[in-house]
Amino acid sequence: MTHPAQPDPASVEVAPVEAAPVDPELQARFREVMAGVPTPVSVITSTTGGLPHGTTVSAFASLSMTPPMVLVSLDRGSDLLAVVRESGRFGVNVLGAHQSHLAMAFARKGGTGKFSGVRWEIDHDLPRLPGAPGWLACEVATLVDGGDHVVALGTVVAAGTSEGQPLTYHGRVFGTHAALELP
Repeated sequence: MTHPAQPDPASVEVAPVEAAPVDPELQARFREVMAGVPTPVSVITSTTGGLPHGTTVSAFASLSMTPPMVLVSLDRGSDLLAVVRESGRFGVNVLGAHQSHLAMAFARKGGTGKFSGVRWEIDHDLPRLPGAPGWLACEVATLVDGGDHVVALGTVVAAGTSEGQPLTYHGRVFGTHAALELP
């Protein structure tokens, strides 16, 4: 169900990226800085033609509490972006520390076969991975150009949590969060 004030995600056009000169040294330094930023690992899911689709992302964040909104960055060439654009919906499975195998499985290129051998269920008409500590069902509010990625802004229509440590990505390896003792 799309809110009347929101554009139809399928009709939102995202301009193609124009090739701009890239400073390889700056790009390498940027990559190193970003490797030092711990990020949550999530599998973004959607459906088309009754089939589940998904991909692993580390660029996911809370955007707004009123209304509840998140943002997800999807590679411009990803199969999932086309599915999200068509369906106008996506699910966010915030993975747990015990689910690094799912992060790797859904990080593969190509849209078919990622759900093969993976336990999943339908929740709010979206594929949900059981055991993930966090779950959000979202309707696309808009799509925003972001270089070689497209940022999907989603209005949260359902949320759920379960116990478990989060899966994080930092220094090009998977890990989890550990609380510090405060003095």
